[in-house]
Amino acid sequence: MNYRHSYHAGNFADVLKHVVLIALIEALKAKHTPMAVLDTHAGAGEYSLASEEALKTGEFRDGVLRLMHAERLPTLLHAYLNLVRVHNGVQTYPGSPLIAAQLLRDHDRLVLCEIQDEETAALRRLFSRDTRVAVHQRDGYQAMAALLPPKEKRGLVLIDPPFEAQEQEFRFIEEALVAAHKRWPTGVYAVWYPIKLRQSLLPFHRWLKESGMRKVLVAEICVHPDNSALRLNGCGMAIINAPYRLDRTLAELLPVLAGALAQSRYAQHRLEWLVED
Repeated sequence: MNYRHSYHAGNFADVLKHVVLIALIEALKAKHTPMAVLDTHAGAGEYSLASEEALKTGEFRDGVLRLMHAERLPTLLHAYLNLVRVHNGVQTYPGSPLIAAQLLRDHDRLVLCEIQDEETAALRRLFSRDTRVAVHQRDGYQAMAALLPPKEKRGLVLIDPPFEAQEQEFRFIEEALVAAHKRWPTGVYAVWYPIKLRQSLLPFHRWLKESGMRKVLVAEICVHPDNSALRLNGCGMAIINAPYRLDRTLAELLPVLAGALAQSRYAQHRLEWLVED
């Protein structure tokens, strides 16, 4: 695997992913009973924005830093920025594992899967004293079949692969979702995906519509036109078993994100139910 998230930490794609993650966890916390969060491609857990990798691309400057200077943001975006500021201002950017850990309660549980040696070691150092967190060095897709359903019987699976296999990655996701949904049909599943050419997404969205899974909500932002395979133009989150009123929360957030993070006049956002009931 060649992908290293340290080059991309805090970019616009991270912003959308982490804002939606916060919205999902807060929605699930409306019930007092314990829940579990499984992160299938956890990464290192946190990233230095002063590192050589981050400074080489500078992607965080058009991501999280833009929001830092934005005004009149919705409450949930302020919550996101506060979670980021906890880590040395904006010198260190928290990955999904660290954001989830900060939001989860004492009786909740976080399960992190990562296959790369360095990232797994970093996760184990980061959470060595947090008894709520378990770190597994294993393939995230295989872990979905092995670790679900959780003993808590409610919770969230975050699927955020590096998409090194490009369009074939969607087929891996579909296969893993079928197996996981059979074992845990009531779980919430959130899948992050890149947007380059819009037509490349159509088979995945069609599969979701025909999968038999319920309450499938898609949230997207594009900072460029979605008509070039040569760059990351946007990203989306497909949410299965979307929690109550999540669509209303995201309807408030997406226009603000698209406006604040736009890199061309063709920036846009999209919120659509692929399957409502």
